[in-house]
Amino acid sequence: MDLSMTGTKVYDVIGLGNALVDILLELSDEEFATLHFEKGTMRLVEVEEQQHLLRAFHHREPRLVSGGSVANSIIAVSQLGGRAAFTACVGDDRYGLHYVEEFAELDIDFTHPPLVGETTGTCVSIITPDAERTMRTALGVSSHLSDRHVDEVKIAASRWLFIEGYVFANPNSGQHAIRKAVSIARQHGVRIAITCSEQFIPLAFREAFHEALDHADLLFCNAPEAMAVAGHARDAEEAFIALRNVVPNCVVTDGANGAYVRYGGEEGHVPAFPCEPKDLTGAGDMFAGAFLYGITHGVPPLRAARAANYLAMKVITQIGARLHHGTRHFWDEALAS
Repeated sequence: MDLSMTGTKVYDVIGLGNALVDILLELSDEEFATLHFEKGTMRLVEVEEQQHLLRAFHHREPRLVSGGSVANSIIAVSQLGGRAAFTACVGDDRYGLHYVEEFAELDIDFTHPPLVGETTGTCVSIITPDAERTMRTALGVSSHLSDRHVDEVKIAASRWLFIEGYVFANPNSGQHAIRKAVSIARQHGVRIAITCSEQFIPLAFREAFHEALDHADLLFCNAPEAMAVAGHARDAEEAFIALRNVVPNCVVTDGANGAYVRYGGEEGHVPAFPCEPKDLTGAGDMFAGAFLYGITHGVPPLRAARAANYLAMKVITQIGARLHHGTRHFWDEALAS
């Protein structure tokens, strides 16, 4: 299909973010102890260090899962039945080819072919018997995302552009990609959503973050991130109120305390679903993807947030940052109850 000739909105959401392959490695306590890592931490490492770590456990067959923050949200949109696209960079190595193949199976338009001779970003997630996750991330070519990778035609053919906060952390490339994508979205009537990704993003890259936020229609953040954006707020609710003056629509998630939602003239608090979490990774990504799917498919905002909370609960009661089965069933279950 020649999207430039249609003038229609082919995609519900197009994401802009880091493409990382999650490499899930289950180790015993004894094996983990040999690494001398602080349990439960996430650290950025160089590609060579990551490769050394993987070589140390080459006798294991790790599980590969295509991911990244906004990528997980885009996958949720697709699993629920939405049409999605994703802009990011991968190399032509084993991990990049896996990423592109998995996105094709998920029916998500990955907007660029693998970059020849480049190394795909990876996140080694070491899972120990106590269900703790210790992560080492090598960004690889994912950090090379720049304005030349932004596809005007595909953004124009989307209803929403969803920007990952981590991309702001690359002033010499990622921030240029964001500016170009925002400009294109505004020219073509595409709505813009931003996720903070981490508390330090709106603090360390405040000027660029707020420049984009000035054009945004919707902000996703958790409680610490919301307080960082709002400034001087003491808790999630106070930050949510303060953000009325910053962005038209906002969702502040607060873990077991539920979520504060303001969208399309509706405003309220949506309680969380109680559970025994096994792995908190991916809850916010799932919430954002499910909420975007809901509001692009006629579900009232507070109902969409309730169903998104239900799916987030399902994510954290298993190991892994996203659901591989049953996503649509759980969504329907939440809306029916």
